[in-house]
Order: sequence, then C-alpha cells, then structure tokens
Amino acid sequence: MKRATVKIQLSDHFTYQRLLRFVLPSIFMMLFTSIYGVVDGLFVSNFAGKTAFAAVNLIMPFPMLFGAVGFMLGTGGCAIVATTLGQGFREKANRCFSLIVLTTIVSGLLLSLLGFFMMPAIARLFGAEGQILEYCILYGRILFASLTMFMVQNLFQTFLVTAQKPTLGLIITVAAGLTNIILDFLFVGVLQWGIAGAGIATAISQIVGGLFPLVYFARPNTSLLRLTKPAKELSILIKTCTNGSSELMTNVSLSLVNILYNYQLMRIAGEDGIAAYGVIMYVNFIFMAVFIGYAVGCAPVVSYHYGAGNLPELKNLFQKSLLLMGISGITMTALAIGLAGLLARIFVSYDTALMELTRHGFAVYSIAFMFMGINVLASAFFTALGNGLISALISFLRTLLFQVAAVLLLPQWLGIDGIWLAITAALGRIALCHDMVSQFNLFHDAFFMS
Repeated sequence: MKRATVKIQLSDHFTYQRLLRFVLPSIFMMLFTSIYGVVDGLFVSNFAGKTAFAAVNLIMPFPMLFGAVGFMLGTGGCAIVATTLGQGFREKANRCFSLIVLTTIVSGLLLSLLGFFMMPAIARLFGAEGQILEYCILYGRILFASLTMFMVQNLFQTFLVTAQKPTLGLIITVAAGLTNIILDFLFVGVLQWGIAGAGIATAISQIVGGLFPLVYFARPNTSLLRLTKPAKELSILIKTCTNGSSELMTNVSLSLVNILYNYQLMRIAGEDGIAAYGVIMYVNFIFMAVFIGYAVGCAPVVSYHYGAGNLPELKNLFQKSLLLMGISGITMTALAIGLAGLLARIFVSYDTALMELTRHGFAVYSIAFMFMGINVLASAFFTALGNGLISALISFLRTLLFQVAAVLLLPQWLGIDGIWLAITAALGRIALCHDMVSQFNLFHDAFFMS
C-alpha cells in the first residue's frame, strides 16, 4: 500500500527533514529563475557574439533595478500576510494580499513606461556607444515592455510559499523557464534574431511566470490566499515597503555595484573584462539562488510563528538554518572553484584569452560563497520578524558600502584580481567584524530570549 505524503503546514514544528522538504521547492524555483535568466546570455554569447553579450551585461542592471520593486513588495508583504495568518485573521490577510498585488501591477505599469523612454539616456550614462549602444536600447526596451509581469512574477514567488503552495510556485517557474529556453533556441539559435530574439524570449517567459499565478489567485482555490477586495489602509503599504526595504536595498545595491564593476573592468580590461564579469554574474545568480531560495521558503514559516508568539520554534528555525547555510557555503565554494574552467568554456570557448580571464576571475570570486549564505540568512530573518530597518542595514553593508569601497580600493594594489575579490572582502568583513559566533549570539539574545 502506497504511503501518503504528509502535507507540511506553516504551523508545524520543523525538523531538518521537514524544513528541507518545505524550502526545496523555493530553492528549485529560484534556481530555475536564475537558469532561464542565464540562457539569454548563453545564446547571445555563442550566436550573436562578444559585443552583443557585453551589451546585455551592461544594460541588465537597469531593468533588474526596477523589477526589484516587485521582490520588495513580495518579501515585505509576505511578512505581514503570514503574521496575520498566524494571528488567525484570514480575511484580513487576503485583503492585505490583494492590496499588495494591486500596488505591484500599478507601479509596474508606471515603471515600465518610465524605463522604456529613458532607455537611450540610461545606456549612454552606462558608457555605451556605437553598436553596443544600439544593442542596449533594443534589448532594454523589450524587457521593459514585460516589466509589470516580471514584477508580478517576483511578487508571487514569495506569496505562493505563504499560501502553502510552494510546489505550484515551482511548476510555474519551471514552465516559464522552459518557455525561455525553447524560445531562445528558436529565436536566437535557429532564426538568428540575435539580441532581439533573446529579449523577446525573456519577455514571453516573464508573462508566463506572472500571468499564471495571477489567474490562480483570482479564482477559487485550495490555498490560504485568494484575491479579494483590497484593504484601504495606507499603513499596510508603508509597513510592506519598510519590511521589504532590505530586499530592495539588496537589488538596488547590486545594480549600482554592477555598474561600478563594469566601469572598473572597462578601464582595466576593456570589453573582455565586461564579458568575463557577465559570465561570472550569470553563474553567481545560480549559486546565489540556493541561498535566496532557502530564505524565501523559510521566511513565511518564521513570520507565522512570530505572529503566533511561538518563540521556541523561532529559535529552532534559526539554529537549523544557520547550520545549513554554513555547510552550503563551504560546499558551494569548493564546487564553484572546481567548475570554473568548465563554466568558462560553456560561455566563451570561441575566445581563448577571454575564456582564461573568465576562468581565473570566477575561481577567485568563488571564495565569496563561503560567507554569502550566512549574510543572506541574517537579512532574511530580520525581514521575516518585521524588522526591515536592521535587515536593510545588513543588506546595505553587504551589497553596497563595503563592496563599493573594496572595488574602488583593491584594484590599486591587486589589479583585476582586486575586482574579483571585492565581494569576498565585503561579505567577510560583515561576517567576521566582531566574531561570527558572538554576532549571532547577539541576534539570538535580542529576538529569542526577550
């Protein structure tokens, strides 16, 4: 007789096995999101050439910067909705959820128009000229046409977990990812549409990823959430933005830092430097997705038990998460260093010098994965506990202040290796600033023993 699978709920006590089962769909969801974002670069690099590939990498931070608003509203709103569910107010939770979805759609439409018309000026500001400028404008405008659905997709990645439907979130993300991969192969590889084909493939996949969950929540369903009459309290949006400010800060900072990286690399290594950094970032997105996926999957559980006042379970979740992130970081560092050569060949095998530059850069950059998971975990826990200010401060230090300082100063002594090491210096400075153990003991005392 086949044994029935026990459904995991937010209110459960989480063992290691139960916790991993619950967060794995979110991890796979983020992995697929990252992978299908990487596919554009892979096809553009191998079928459209190095100049088009550099253009994609140069302009990508801009739509990602705007799209981060959806992720902010998702993570920040998730904490509010999950906490409200934990308090037993399901109708209120649905009204808050509906307000956040409506806000995301409206803001997405406005930002889409703004980005579309600003694209030429932004591309020039980034230093694009000639053929690269034309590619940047074309690719950027195509992505901004689908920005609203991209923001909605980011929003629902967190809310599908809160609704206790992480597997459905994974299915939708896989469907969007496969759509992008198939269309990239068709538009870029077969029809030779170049950078325009890659942009169209990404836009269509984002529509798939955003539209399907929107329809699901608009209809009667078996989840904890459904779209209904939106709440009218402005305070809900303010709290949502405050809670999600760390995720917004992370994405804004990453975009700004990527611009600075591109500037330094153009100065030191020219177009090859930007292309190599693009490959490293694509692979970094995949590795980083494991940490972010864990945080996305775990956050609603933390918020639920925080709303229910279950401090022992919060302590249990934190301790287990800390150990899992530490082990994952060490494993990923070793894996990334070992795969550096293979990953460089996949993207830029057509240029030997560029391939070696990429291999070496990624091997050096990979040391950062040792510290990355713990930093992401700390920020995510504060967001889930409704303390967006401290979460934003951690994100600000991790992704902007220390990294900007490192990428400006280290190349003066280490050359291009200083750029590859900048992220490690920034993350290590946060994790080891007083001593990692005492730092997290302070976290523990502040939130679990009070």
